[in-house]
Amino acid sequence: MLAGRISALLYSMSGLVAAWKTSVAFRLECLLSVILTPVALLVGDTNIERAILIASLFFVLITELLNSAIEATVDRIGPDIHPLSKQAKDMGSAAVFIALLIFIVIWTLVLF
Repeated sequence: MLAGRISALLYSMSGLVAAWKTSVAFRLECLLSVILTPVALLVGDTNIERAILIASLFFVLITELLNSAIEATVDRIGPDIHPLSKQAKDMGSAAVFIALLIFIVIWTLVLF
């Protein structure tokens, strides 16, 4: 049981390292999170506000990881241009865009 959990943790760390190495967007969003997490702790008036501000940062990171996984899977299938491949990549990108909009809305509402 413990060995399985350790393996799962190692797989997760491997995924984070792969995202860091291959995705410029993920690296930028990580940097944004590192900078804005302390800001969230300072500007949030309540623990709920702080939690929501920080959660919105993690939501962007999670969405970017899923988008990167979709892109890697589509690229693994083959280099052929196919409408469904484009659709999958575009939808993943749209998910990141919506996550960023949610982040902006939350931070704007809490700060102003």
